Amino acid sequence: MSGEGLFDLWKGFSVSCAPNAFLHNESVAVFACNVCGKKNSWSGEPFEREKAGCMHCGSTLRTRALLGALSMELFGTRLALPDFPRVKSLRGIGTSDSNQYAPRLAEVFDYRNTFYDREPRFDLERPLEEGAAYDFVLSSDVFEHVSPPFGRAFRNVFNLLKPNGVLVFTVPYDVEESTEHFPDLHEYGLLEVGGRTVLVNRTRAGAIQTAENLTFHMDGAGQALEMRVFSEQMLRDGLAAAGFSSVKIYGENYRPFGIVPAEMWSLPIAARKGPFAWSVDAMRDVMEEWRALRAAKKEMERLSHATWSRIGRKLRLL
Repeated sequence: MSGEGLFDLWKGFSVSCAPNAFLHNESVAVFACNVCGKKNSWSGEPFEREKAGCMHCGSTLRTRALLGALSMELFGTRLALPDFPRVKSLRGIGTSDSNQYAPRLAEVFDYRNTFYDREPRFDLERPLEEGAAYDFVLSSDVFEHVSPPFGRAFRNVFNLLKPNGVLVFTVPYDVEESTEHFPDLHEYGLLEVGGRTVLVNRTRAGAIQTAENLTFHMDGAGQALEMRVFSEQMLRDGLAAAGFSSVKIYGENYRPFGIVPAEMWSLPIAARKGPFAWSVDAMRDVMEEWRALRAAKKEMERLSHATWSRIGRKLRLL
């Protein structure tokens, strides 16, 4: 069976029997969060990128859109995270991924989450010893914080991926304008001066530079310094220079999962090292999962029929 046929098969089966499946109705202001799988009432208006939209898990548009892109890149269809099939032959690595989704990814894939400041450590600016070992790398709003040149981080990720691997990530970006805040950054530190944080840098030529009015973003461990504001073209050029063969920006709305952005920038991006392809092992894993789910569905139908038959006999309806 081809990969495309397998995806169609999985899509049809997941919609028909998965407990978290959600059939879209344009007239109903409801979405099913693709992070936790639970339904939410909704005004129908677009979502702000960082505002919690799910009343159950608190997922933001950014998180839902990121996982939506990951599902499309790995399975060729839109699945909620609770419905991801168990495919342990797919190997992935996360960069400070949220606890909203990292544990589930570890359940279904050969996946590990990493951190910049604690174990297990992974610094995007320094390559891991293992090369070309991963089917996917997942990153949410990290690349704006790596030191210049940012292309080094893209190249390190490229080298981590298998020939058909994919980088799925988000990063704040502007449609046209870009800014590299500290282009000469070399040896630097942050100091508190007069109640304000100041960056002090020694360039490669030995000159001393200072910068004020710094921008910080909150991450899981505290504050992270913004090094740049990307533009869409800056990202495309940087990924192409790193060797990625294709870049897709996920700008499509998907109302059933509450993926309706208020702005058409800072959207999820998928950068592929090579054309989409699944290994025989991955296809085998999905088929085994599909068979198990089909068997479970048949058993549920048998038990349900037996229960209603007993009730019917007791009521003398049968």
